[in-house]
Amino acid sequence: MRVIFMGTPDFSVPVLDALVEAGHEIAAVYCQPPRPAGRGKKDRPTPVHARAEALGLMVRHPVSLKSAEEQAAFAALNADVAVVVAYGLILPQAILDAPEQGCLNIHASLLPRWRGAAPIHRAIIAGDAETGVCIMQMEAGLDTGPVLLRQATPIQTEETTAQLHDRLSFMGAALIVEALNRLSDLTPEPQADEGVTYASKVDKAEARIDWMRSAAEVDRQIRGLSPFPGAWTKIDGERIKLLASRLAEGQGAPGEVLNDDLQVACGQGAVELLRLQRAGKGAQDRETFLRGWPIPPGTRLVSE
Repeated sequence: MRVIFMGTPDFSVPVLDALVEAGHEIAAVYCQPPRPAGRGKKDRPTPVHARAEALGLMVRHPVSLKSAEEQAAFAALNADVAVVVAYGLILPQAILDAPEQGCLNIHASLLPRWRGAAPIHRAIIAGDAETGVCIMQMEAGLDTGPVLLRQATPIQTEETTAQLHDRLSFMGAALIVEALNRLSDLTPEPQADEGVTYASKVDKAEARIDWMRSAAEVDRQIRGLSPFPGAWTKIDGERIKLLASRLAEGQGAPGEVLNDDLQVACGQGAVELLRLQRAGKGAQDRETFLRGWPIPPGTRLVSE
């Protein structure tokens, strides 16, 4: 098929690769414009932009798709279908209507649960047992369109957002290839009215750990916010990001380090910290971190 691909971050790259490998003709790749990044604040192309150029594909990165000129340029590509995954711009109705087979979105949740911007984070933070990927026909509403295909997967007990992100990205890549191969035979399934939840964008204010909360909540917060923005606490007055954890047995005052394995008491139960990051330094596993900064039992972690 002749495909317009629309995506921006790392999550979208395996999907672009899969479409190319499956033999689809990529009419154009749309992504967010390059933005200043790094110490020099030079414009840096997005991951999809960089990958598309490496593949020799035409790249477009308009700031908006609302103008008649942009919509005409999009329609002139005469695509059979547009594949959209984490693109980052609202698609006006004229864009949705332009491809002969419409626009298909790869969404990283089991719709209608976790419509919106941060479905992977929210699924982990909420303690969902499973999540998955949906191939959805796009319409004007926020992730409200009918679903063509869906695939579920369990969320592992120690899985972080980064790890689940990568798994779902490759799942979505395989599922969209299947959807395009079977497109004429698939029946769109309207989303149920029950079970709708919204995955609001993650706010940095959510990252402060309250050790008075239960171990299950703290563990999900740490894993759900890893790697960004990173849940944090303070050790001896220094803010430390906590990037991986698991539940542990133990009791003590909330925030108290219980042993040499960095098990920390919560309001109920305890968590074991597995990966940490000091400001201005790289993330380290627990053993490496403790060699550079021993934290004896009895130390109190605080977030204030």
